[in-house]
Amino acid sequence: MSAMTDSNDFPRIVIVGGGTAGWMAAAALAKTFGTTKQIELIESDEIGTVGVGEATIPAIKHFHLLLELDEAEFLNAVNGTFKLGIEFENWGQVGDRYFHPFGPPGADAWAAQFHHYWLKSRRLGETGSLNDFSFESTLARAGRFGMNGSPHPNYAYHFDAGLYARLLRRYSEARGVRRTEGRVVDVNLHGESGLIESVTLATGQVVAGDFFIDCSGFRGLLIEQTLATGWEDWSQWLRSDSAVAVQSESVAPPIPYTRATARSAGWQWKIPLQHRVGNGIVFSSRYLGEDQACKLLLDNIDGQPITEPRRIRFRTGRRLRQWNRNCLALGLASGFLEPLESTSIHMIQNSLIRFIKLFPTRQIEPAEVDQFNRDVQLESEYIRDFIILHYHVNQRTDSDFWVDCREMTVPDTLQHKIELFRSNARVFRDQYELFAEQSWVAVMTGQGIQPAGYHPFVNNLPDSELMQLMTETRSRIGAHVRRQPTHQEYLAGLQSAPARVAEEAR
Repeated sequence: MSAMTDSNDFPRIVIVGGGTAGWMAAAALAKTFGTTKQIELIESDEIGTVGVGEATIPAIKHFHLLLELDEAEFLNAVNGTFKLGIEFENWGQVGDRYFHPFGPPGADAWAAQFHHYWLKSRRLGETGSLNDFSFESTLARAGRFGMNGSPHPNYAYHFDAGLYARLLRRYSEARGVRRTEGRVVDVNLHGESGLIESVTLATGQVVAGDFFIDCSGFRGLLIEQTLATGWEDWSQWLRSDSAVAVQSESVAPPIPYTRATARSAGWQWKIPLQHRVGNGIVFSSRYLGEDQACKLLLDNIDGQPITEPRRIRFRTGRRLRQWNRNCLALGLASGFLEPLESTSIHMIQNSLIRFIKLFPTRQIEPAEVDQFNRDVQLESEYIRDFIILHYHVNQRTDSDFWVDCREMTVPDTLQHKIELFRSNARVFRDQYELFAEQSWVAVMTGQGIQPAGYHPFVNNLPDSELMQLMTETRSRIGAHVRRQPTHQEYLAGLQSAPARVAEEAR
């Protein structure tokens, strides 16, 4: 090891790149280590960030608890709205629609989850979809959101990614993080150990550090261009390689969910914020031209565009090692999975938490690095499989893209999950898996998989009591939804919350 590892617990941390990933890292490290670490973030105003991901999953609330961010202040700072899940349109067949909620439907028994009861009830004449028995789905359809009564909804957020990075920058700088404006042009390695010693800026300034975090985006300036870590390509399953993003005017109150609409060779997102709407289309350039995709997007947005369409090219896959030597890659520098299930920010968050728990002491231990990379690989592969599922279990025949996605050979891990569900509606969640059983059930039932059977435990309940259970569950959820304000009313209350707090303080 180099002389830099003889220092006390890697006191100098250098983050290369800003954006969401860079400032999340700065904020988390500053909050965790306080003044015991010297944290410096280098970013250049000349280099733009991708910044199109504006939707999250519920785990982000844990990150904000770590930072002790007030929810109302956070939402007002980022023009945020609430998200109860994702509505999918045209994914099974054209015209189909289903909802992937953040909460489970109904109530599970110890041996059988609620969807087993629902499957049997369908044979007895129940016509409602599984979404009809989900509080979050019903709340979303009603355009409502609130905390009146119990249970509270499971939720995440939509927000302006640029404003979020600015919020975290203010947070980080208030806790001693130093921002350096500049463009990194060279990375300097120690001659013996091969560890990164410093980076050189275009101005000639040299910034030395003990540990480096690569948030340089797709370029992977440290992790790949310097350390040649390697790449595992997943484009044989996830065939989209391009996106176009545009912001548009709000023409209606924001809905409390993300919308993902399948198009001829990909899908379109709609993410409502307080002040505008984020739109984009993810597609495969093998099946759809860039100009065609741009037109398709602009023809299918509500309100006038307020930005020029931004075109993005990407590769789906991951770095073979996210932690290599004294460098950790975050965000796009570590890999890319399209934003279909809003996992990008979560993967940054989880990697940061894992890294902090394994933060090196005196020297970098290979066993700890291997543990980190193993955990990240497993999590990434489970998320990859879940996203592939959406493409693979379609019944569309209107385009070569969807036919090819249905007919492709998928990873064995995913095929196993599909076969388990097709037989008797079984779903099992492994240790490193992000998405719970209810998420797999929502997508597979929503896209038309009809299991051959259900758990026999359900037969303990007489048919009449089962149908009464379904009626009562739906009725209870409907009554609870009606007690909640509209999403817009709830947001308006939060917008006045800081003023109320200040008034009470006086």
